[in-house]
Amino acid sequence: MLINLIPEEPSNSDGRVMSVYQGNDFKKITGGRKRPYRDKRKYELGSYPTETKVSTKDLREVERTYGGNLKIRLKQVAYANVYDPGTRVCRKARILRVLEVPANKDYPRRGIIVKGAVIETEIGKALVTSRPGQDGVVNAVLLKS
Repeated sequence: MLINLIPEEPSNSDGRVMSVYQGNDFKKITGGRKRPYRDKRKYELGSYPTETKVSTKDLREVERTYGGNLKIRLKQVAYANVYDPGTRVCRKARILRVLEVPANKDYPRRGIIVKGAVIETEIGKALVTSRPGQDGVVNAVLLKS
């Protein structure tokens, strides 16, 4: 029996995704209680991390953010725009796997790409310079081997 150990986004009983509060949590560092001087505000609302995974296809979600702006969330990715500083040429290359992620040592095992990750592409190792969960694209710079 296969059990999914990766938690899904928490949801209410009717299936709607619960919100994330990014304001002050009304607790002091000492553990004492702080009294709220106002209610929570819409601009303090956050969201769960996207966790872009290596796949055979690209899957994007467009999300409306505060102020009417749009955020393109890349859920699954197959290709990266890789810039070669030696030849000064940018090429589209297939992502083979995630080698190293300084932000989280568990991400390479799960195949999750974030900014700062070292990925293996068809043309060599590359360092991710974009934020795939917010920009909707994987841009990378080729590393010298």
